[in-house]
Amino acid sequence: MSAALVCRYRGAAPVRYWKPIQTGTEQSDDTAQVRRLAACSAAEILDDGFRFAPSVSPHLAAQLAGERISVGTLMALAASQPPTDRWIVEGAGGVLVPLNDSDLMIDLIAQLGLPVVIVSPSGLGTINHTLLTLEVLRARLVRIAGVVMVGVADAENRLAIERYGVASVIGELPMLVPLEPRSLERWAQTSLDPEGRVMEFLR
Repeated sequence: MSAALVCRYRGAAPVRYWKPIQTGTEQSDDTAQVRRLAACSAAEILDDGFRFAPSVSPHLAAQLAGERISVGTLMALAASQPPTDRWIVEGAGGVLVPLNDSDLMIDLIAQLGLPVVIVSPSGLGTINHTLLTLEVLRARLVRIAGVVMVGVADAENRLAIERYGVASVIGELPMLVPLEPRSLERWAQTSLDPEGRVMEFLR
């Protein structure tokens, strides 16, 4: 989804993608995937942060590596970047995933102060998952830019999220097979945030 966001909004503002915490690098690399799918230039990617090989929760991955994920370190890294950039920051897991013995992903999100696009599956279970995520974000006064649903379109689930979550679904991403730059770019430009709701956050 991050690659689609880059494709959709790079024409409106200079965007940069950043995944501050990546686990499971022995299986996949989200930053490399975004770089490939969105055909990112070097200026559109920040590739620094905490990187761990095991595909486990960030707090456990850091513990196994003998490290501690520091929100302060990540905030200092963010603060050192050009102030004109518009950030697309990808989390690792959900908003309540632990980063260390005291901080959760929501703590990093809140400190970054960026509006959030929630990416949710379209199928069974997504209503509860998405509404809980919205509740947690709002409790920390985090701005909600919208929700993107991934998978086979489900009109009833979309309606429930918009009604009970009081949030806009700004896109429904089908399973693109194969997932390639051209098809993702086409979907992003035609079907992601067609009303431009997120644009106000990029100004």
